[in-house]
Amino acid sequence: MPNVPSEPPTAAASKLARRNRIVAGVVVVTFCGMVGAAYASVPLYKAFCQLTGYDGTIRKADAAPDKAIDKKLLVRFDTNIRDLPWTFTSEQASQTVKIGETGLAYFKVTNNSDKPVTGHAVYNVVPEQAAAYFQKLECFCFSDQTIGPGKTVEFPVVYFVDPKYATDFETQNKGEVTLSYTFYPAVASKQAQASQEKPASALGGTPRTGL
Repeated sequence: MPNVPSEPPTAAASKLARRNRIVAGVVVVTFCGMVGAAYASVPLYKAFCQLTGYDGTIRKADAAPDKAIDKKLLVRFDTNIRDLPWTFTSEQASQTVKIGETGLAYFKVTNNSDKPVTGHAVYNVVPEQAAAYFQKLECFCFSDQTIGPGKTVEFPVVYFVDPKYATDFETQNKGEVTLSYTFYPAVASKQAQASQEKPASALGGTPRTGL
């Protein structure tokens, strides 16, 4: 059998190094793609939840229904704080509203620290099936809120329950829902700009302060 000449050691090493670079490149591209997809999935998931009411996320509405129906619902309010030097309370424990009727609730936040602090409220509704019908027209949770040192700010929330709530077999017999808010610290980069931001405002105007 004739002898088959082998590649010189330098050529074999060069080919191996080139193959390793290709594999490394594929791994880096794949990793970057996965990271990008993970970041993109956060706003997409939030948009999906707000559109469908999935996972107890309340939907943002553009307008209230034309009329209410003659069926009432008890709405309870829950407030929570995570890692913020704030006091956060609801000015009413609950409200009874007609389904389809616009409700107005007030919440109060006090910054107990000696510097401006920026927070962002996340929210959901229980039972989860009600989230698709519990909608808000105006809310402090739509944007970051910056509160000055020692200041108290009162935020209104304008909401309604879609009349379809009364015909859905999963919700029509549920006479009570709970709207829950939790304030978390805003992104650090935004918090660094707090001193340059306008005072917190829920409805595009000036909230009541110094309460």
